[in-house]
Amino acid sequence: MIAVSASDENIRTSELVTIQAIVNHLPVFAGYDMDRVKTVSQTVFDLFGEEDGLDALFGLIRNDLPERLYETAYALACDVAAADGQLKEAELRLLEEIRYEFNIDRLHAAAIERGARARHVMP
Repeated sequence: MIAVSASDENIRTSELVTIQAIVNHLPVFAGYDMDRVKTVSQTVFDLFGEEDGLDALFGLIRNDLPERLYETAYALACDVAAADGQLKEAELRLLEEIRYEFNIDRLHAAAIERGARARHVMP
């Protein structure tokens, strides 16, 4: 989620609020220490500054995230990307990379993306 927010080099308040709400309310984060968000954020920022940082980031994610949660992670990343009502090119490219790295079926991804857009549509 943090990587998607930071991908366009402009972390918006709406994205941060969405990340906080997700971590505070979804059962998948039950028992998650909110203090880790700062550490994770710094790790993401550091890796984005390295040449092969994105590959390293996906390596860390694969080591720590069970495969059964890959679609969940993609859905949460889509929610963060859609939180401000706009999808920037950098966010779209990172979402595409996440789909590829997590081997998410294209039809499943389309449904997840459609749900995120519907939840965050601006009046």
